[in-house]
Amino acid sequence: MATRGMYTTTDLRPLLAERGIDLSPSQVYRLVVERPERLSLKTLMALLDILGCAMDDLIEPVTVRASGRKTATAGSTDSAPPGPAAGVGDFRPKRARIVPTEE
Repeated sequence: MATRGMYTTTDLRPLLAERGIDLSPSQVYRLVVERPERLSLKTLMALLDILGCAMDDLIEPVTVRASGRKTATAGSTDSAPPGPAAGVGDFRPKRARIVPTEE
């Protein structure tokens, strides 16, 4: 951004709007300052156009190690993948256990 004379995130917002990308000031700030978790192709293409750069200038490919997913077996209640780097980790819901009640 600095090589294009843009020193604040507010400089970027009108340029995105010209290209049909309507983001709030906080969204533009997070896009510039933080590492976005997801980015639409339309927004990416607008950024490439505004900044006059190539995709590899903005995106660094990262290899993610594949993890094996455990399957539930009889008597097993935990089907979450092992390790913190696999899937969504602790945020994966656990299977409900139905325990019959004695009447």
